[in-house]
Amino acid sequence: MCDLDHFEQDREKYETLGLVTRKQFGVLLGAGMSMILPRVVNAVAVTDAEVNITTPDGTADCYFVHPASGAAPGVLIWPDIFGLRPAKRQMAKRLAESGYSVLVVNPFYRTKKAPTAESGSATPIQQVMPLAQSLNETTHMTDAKAFIGWLDKQPSVAKNRKVGTQGYCMGGPMAFRTAAAVPDRVGAVASFHGGGLVRDAANSPHLQASKTKAQFLVAIAANDDERAPKDKEVLKETFGKANLQAEIEVYANSAHGWCPPDSRVYNEVLAEKAWSRLLALYSKAL
Repeated sequence: MCDLDHFEQDREKYETLGLVTRKQFGVLLGAGMSMILPRVVNAVAVTDAEVNITTPDGTADCYFVHPASGAAPGVLIWPDIFGLRPAKRQMAKRLAESGYSVLVVNPFYRTKKAPTAESGSATPIQQVMPLAQSLNETTHMTDAKAFIGWLDKQPSVAKNRKVGTQGYCMGGPMAFRTAAAVPDRVGAVASFHGGGLVRDAANSPHLQASKTKAQFLVAIAANDDERAPKDKEVLKETFGKANLQAEIEVYANSAHGWCPPDSRVYNEVLAEKAWSRLLALYSKAL
């Protein structure tokens, strides 16, 4: 889960390292505005739409984007605590242009329709923390089954290919639990600066995910690793014992939240590295 105390620390660290000025840092926070992501080489034409998906707990507002023709492997994206917003739509569209049928969801639909963070990633985290705290293992598993089930009903989703799932921040555990909820469908799981992947409980996301047959990509922020240095070793040991393929890496000089283009600590070089590893994972596992 996101930590209330570390956003200002990250800003100060980036200033000290000379990676960003206070003024530039403020620009990154502006009203959820997204930077322009690099263009996809040989991008395919895509079709997108806002969609409503019925779950056992209500109706979830989501964004679905897929190649304009044919069927492609499905991907379920779990956003960070700032929810479904332009930056996540941009990331989903970019992935679709790479040849995937992508659903990015509003995980807080039980409480509020998107946008759930009034100023995007510039929203004070105290305002959105109650939304994150309203979710739990049960909602994660229930939603995962509903969203994967919806994807499998779409003509643009290949039924003879595994699906992938990826999560950011609090979405990391959700991605892990998606594999546990629908183990026969999920072939690849990616977590980017995921929070709470390893917990001291029998229902820890990493233990649940280890009972699947998926392949994993776990990209860890450097400051998250500083706060929980044993997590990466636990992940490596757990997945190793389960004979699961897992790429687990701490991204040097990265701060929690470095991947979304509207993040206050967005790092394009490292985000592109993580994105390339995601595409490599999906190309071999889906």
